Amino acid sequence: MPPKKQKNPSVNISSSLEESEEFSLETTVPTEDISSSDERDRTGTQKVTRQLIERKELLHNLQLLKIEMSQKNLIIDNMKVDHLTKTEELEERLNVALHQKQVLALRLDSQLQLTQDEGRKQQALRKQEMDGILLRQKQLEETNRRLCDKAGDLRRSLRDLELTEDKYKELRDIPEERLSITEYVAVRTGERSSFMELQTERGQIRSFMRSYEEERRVRSELEIRNQRLTLELADTKGLIQEGDFKRDNYSNIKRERDAFECEVRELRKRLELLEMTHEVQTRERNELSREVSTLQQTVPLLQIDKDYL
Repeated sequence: MPPKKQKNPSVNISSSLEESEEFSLETTVPTEDISSSDERDRTGTQKVTRQLIERKELLHNLQLLKIEMSQKNLIIDNMKVDHLTKTEELEERLNVALHQKQVLALRLDSQLQLTQDEGRKQQALRKQEMDGILLRQKQLEETNRRLCDKAGDLRRSLRDLELTEDKYKELRDIPEERLSITEYVAVRTGERSSFMELQTERGQIRSFMRSYEEERRVRSELEIRNQRLTLELADTKGLIQEGDFKRDNYSNIKRERDAFECEVRELRKRLELLEMTHEVQTRERNELSREVSTLQQTVPLLQIDKDYL
């Protein structure tokens, strides 16, 4: 608020001097008694001078009050500007905090959703692989059981491969497709009595046993893979639990939001305190204005008293 223009005190002093001179001229009217007239003139001049001094003091005090009031008005205007600036800053910080809270909430929800979806997909894949592995394991166990049974039967049947001549002739005339393994081996053994032929038969048996060992090795590898997938499934469950931890961590974000809201409440309290201070200063300014108005009303009364004297 620009300061009010102050009146030139020199103009007031000069006007007061002219009035005092006019008054002094009026008081110098000749009378019959010259000495008494001079004494009255001196007395009147002293009164006028004293009144003029009081008037100057009042005018000076009035000017000082006006200057003080202008300075306080400037201070009040500056405080208003500071108050508005701080209010805008606080509102901007509040809006930023609310926006950040919304962004964090959306990011947390999306992250939780993605983590849960990924966990469900991984769990479904692991479950599908486990089902396939378990099915394959059951098939291999069934095949292994059958092979073990066949191997046991074959061992028991191969214990006695000696055939009588009549039995040999009988089996030799039967097609190979209709012969059992024992009968076929007995026939072939009879046909090949030499050591090399016997070694060939043993080689076939070894090949069969290697096949059996290969099946056992594949089964072991599948069991190892089953264990690895079990561990991966446990890791996947751990990731899902970690996603649950992030969801549970939402309370920490909520506490941060509560802290921001508490700070906003504190700033609002400070704003209310500033408003109360502004009201107090406004009341003081009004009181000063009333005092100035009273002094301004006093000046004409003093002028009337001076004119009367």
